[in-house]
Formats: sequence, C-alpha cells, structure tokens
Amino acid sequence: MELERIVTHGDFDGVVSAAICSRVLGIDRFFFTGPSMIERSEVSITAGDVVCDLPYPLECGLWFDHHPGNREALALRGIDPLSIPGRLDDAKPSCARVIFEYFGRDRELPPHFSETVAEADTIDSFDYRTIDEWRRETPGKLVDMSMKTRRADARDEMRYLDDLVRLVRDRPLAGVAADGAVAARAASYRDEEKRMIEFIEKSVAYLPQDAAREIAVLDFTSHARPPRVHKNLAYLVAPQSLGVLVLGSVFRAGRKTNDLAISMSLSMNLAGRPHGKDLGEIMRRLNIGDGHAGAASGTVRSDTKDAMLRAKKRLLSDVWKLWAAGSRGGNGA
Repeated sequence: MELERIVTHGDFDGVVSAAICSRVLGIDRFFFTGPSMIERSEVSITAGDVVCDLPYPLECGLWFDHHPGNREALALRGIDPLSIPGRLDDAKPSCARVIFEYFGRDRELPPHFSETVAEADTIDSFDYRTIDEWRRETPGKLVDMSMKTRRADARDEMRYLDDLVRLVRDRPLAGVAADGAVAARAASYRDEEKRMIEFIEKSVAYLPQDAAREIAVLDFTSHARPPRVHKNLAYLVAPQSLGVLVLGSVFRAGRKTNDLAISMSLSMNLAGRPHGKDLGEIMRRLNIGDGHAGAASGTVRSDTKDAMLRAKKRLLSDVWKLWAAGSRGGNGA
C-alpha cells in the first residue's frame, strides 16, 4: 500500500519528524494527535500511514519513535520492534533524531535539517544547563513558542500545524521563525506566558514530606476547566526546585472526568551532576505512563471523585518514594 499520510505528535519534535518524512517520502498530508489517542485506538490508522513520535498502533506503513515505554508496550504485546518497518531507538533524545539518522544512511538530506534536529533534541529532552540557556530565544524556541499559543478553533490549529510542517521542511529554522504567522504567534505566547507565571505564583505548593522543597507541585484538579499553564515556568517561581509536578483532571470532549493526568520535569539545577532521577522510569514503575529521564507524564483512571481523591493522595506518595529512592540508588540519569 502506498504511503499517503503522516500521523505525528502535535509538538515541536512531532512537527520536525513530520517535516523530514514529508521531504523524503513526498507526503503532504498530516494528522496531529497525542499518545493517549493512539493507545485508546481513537485514531484510524492504516498501512498507508507513517506514524511518528507516538505509540505503535495496530498497524501502519512506517513507525518511528524514541520512548522506552513504547518498547515495553511492544514487549507486552509480543511484538519485536525489528519486525516493524521504520525504527524505534530509545537512546535518542528526539524522534526527529531517529528519523534523521534512519533516512540519512543512504541519501543526502537538506543541510538545514542538521540544525533543526539538534534543536528538537534539546527542546524535546529539555536539555538545558541553566535558566538563562532555557530562556534564550533561539529560532527553534521561537517556533516552539508559536505552537504553545492556542486559538479557540481546533481547525485553525490543525491548519497552522500543517503549514508549519511545510515551513520546517523547506526552510532553516531562522527562516521559519521569521515567517509572519510564526512570529505573531510567538509574540502572542509571550503575553500568555506572563499570565501563566502569575497564576503559578498563586498555585505552587510542596508535599508535606518534602522538607527541602525539591518538587514544586501544581495541583489543578479542583478547576472546572483545564488552566493554560506550561509547567516548566514553575522554575521561574521556584528556582531552587529540582523538579516540577503537575496534577490535573483529564478532560474528554470538553467534559471533566475523574481521571488524573500527571506530568513532571527535572530542573536545570540537576544538569551535570549525578542524581539518579529518571522520571520516565517513575511513570513506568507506577504503570501509568512514559517519558524521558528529564520529562514524563501519565494517567490514572478513577470512576468517582472519591476514588480520584484517594488515587491522588496515593500517587503523590508513590512518586515521592520513587523520587527519593532515585537520589539514593540511581545511576545519574
């Protein structure tokens, strides 16, 4: 079956991954989604699809990924990753890197892809050494910022991501960042970010057992609608923290459920020093999700509000135990 569409994660790594595949394979149709939609089989995928930076679906024409948890999911299903067309390489910092090296083995790729993939490596793995380095507005960061501002119309979002893939495919990142629509959205995000920081200042808290305030906690489960907040901004409010943890309710079709969503990231304060903390491993140990050593997320199902509250208390306790244990016995992830 001919490859006709690219199904990819709707983040910076997913866009760069789609751009490389589009250039090499000559595909100009894109669909953007998230891991949970694939895991719940809510997206129709066929052998005509190239799937990037997402869990392996029931079938596809090519699959590229870099998440260790997706390798474990294949093992549970009795599937050998080497039997799947494409490549899974969980040692790479981005899916874009996996694809770049896969296609670069036997063909010459556009020179600008090297810089673009390097930015994807840094952004997707949150590989920054200092807050100043993280806040520096590189072309890749500006493009990433443009994706973080949201419009009310979901169709407009999809059209923007479609256009962005083509821009990243055809231009160096500096040229992409200079595009009028990209620059306008990045500027809009700057204004949103100021409001997010003010909101975080009012929301940040710490676990009772966390005397040193290592983990900044943002608990949004009481909100009727999901607040627009990017968790890493908590490092501007709590610069001493070693990690940030966000808890929120899962919303489906605009309706709040009793399911819990958790996401975590490691602070730049841990860069270059042994610490033993692996957030992806924490999610996998708890059997709730996946991610990288420096950033991970998961979901906990609950039938009722009371069950959710009990699950939240237990989850925070379990995360803290694994976090503290990593400090004592980890390998410096």
